[in-house]
Amino acid sequence: MDLNFTTEEEAFRGEVRAFLAAKLPVRLSEKVRSGKILEKADMQEWHAILNERGWLANHWPEQYGGPGWTAVEKFIFEHECALAFSPRIVPFGVNMLGPVLIKYGNEAQKQHWLPRILNGDDWWCQGYSEPGAGSDLAAVKTSAVRGIDAQGDHYIVNGQKTWTTLGQHANMIFCLVRTNREAKKQEGISFLLIDMTSPGVEVRPIITLDGEHEVNEVFFSDVRVPAENLVGEENKGWTCAKYLLTYERTNIAGVGFSVAALEQLKGIAATQTKNGKPLADDPAFAARMARVEIDLENMKTTNLRVIAAVAGGGVPGAESSMLKIRGTEIRQEISSLARRAMGPYGRPFIAEALKDGYEGETFGPDYASAAASRYFNNRKLSIFGGSNEIQKNIISKMILGL
Repeated sequence: MDLNFTTEEEAFRGEVRAFLAAKLPVRLSEKVRSGKILEKADMQEWHAILNERGWLANHWPEQYGGPGWTAVEKFIFEHECALAFSPRIVPFGVNMLGPVLIKYGNEAQKQHWLPRILNGDDWWCQGYSEPGAGSDLAAVKTSAVRGIDAQGDHYIVNGQKTWTTLGQHANMIFCLVRTNREAKKQEGISFLLIDMTSPGVEVRPIITLDGEHEVNEVFFSDVRVPAENLVGEENKGWTCAKYLLTYERTNIAGVGFSVAALEQLKGIAATQTKNGKPLADDPAFAARMARVEIDLENMKTTNLRVIAAVAGGGVPGAESSMLKIRGTEIRQEISSLARRAMGPYGRPFIAEALKDGYEGETFGPDYASAAASRYFNNRKLSIFGGSNEIQKNIISKMILGL
């Protein structure tokens, strides 16, 4: 298996770099590099730039608006975007719901929802986790009861979702709901699209350790949802859920993000000093940097092998769980080393310093304010998308048959 890029793929890399140099606003890349909070308008701006170029939904088929890239070209694009400190593509509509609709949605759903994802008419969030149903996702209790009245075929939804990322910006949410309480857990779940502006939907913020409003609780009280918003078959939503999670877990691994973060860490270690010498020359710190770089190179190779298998017609299985485990551990270690490298400047941060317009003291280099924030925020990586412990169980079942 040849893991080197072909001449054509290297040419594509050059095309991506030229596009980023010309179209990525410096203001946005600087916010990402320095760890400042991206506003909704920032994310929408980058979304629109990519959509105009036809590169937003880069893993969708061409017939639905994708660019027709190979798996390798998609890897190159995401890698170069991370190195250029571009905002990440908000994944819920493009990277998660889109593939589910393409595979399991009916034609009317594809024709209606997919263009709205691309042009930004809808901002989607994910309604999976619940109190008591996080890693054990099949234990969801949010109910959807079907009925027919003068207004048509519909579901009435009651329950609660939690850890709903960027739900405060969303007008739509895709949810796992319980439609049959008598069936086995996985067999009584359906995949439903819910309008967040419907009567009975309430969003409450959760403020995370880094002081940011990133996640939310969402409550449903007798929320009416048209039956046409059911994706796939009733009580067969677990199939959609597993398919979506494969995309989510691979995305969480974040190889490109780790490469960019490691380069930034090396820059910090070269400028910060210990006993009058660059921190990069400290044997203990240099050993930890070397270890994480070796782990990252190994993960990049594994990622390329998975890509090669997909390009050959394969489907990632346990590999997505492997990448999720190692990818999150590596990202956590890099953020931990960056915070350690900042010394006293890596102390708990000033939240205001992460927002536009702050002119007060930052206590060190501009990226120092983000060191603690990134460290705390990245603690969640090994939990969401299915905790790493759950991923190890999946690997054991799929490979060892345990």
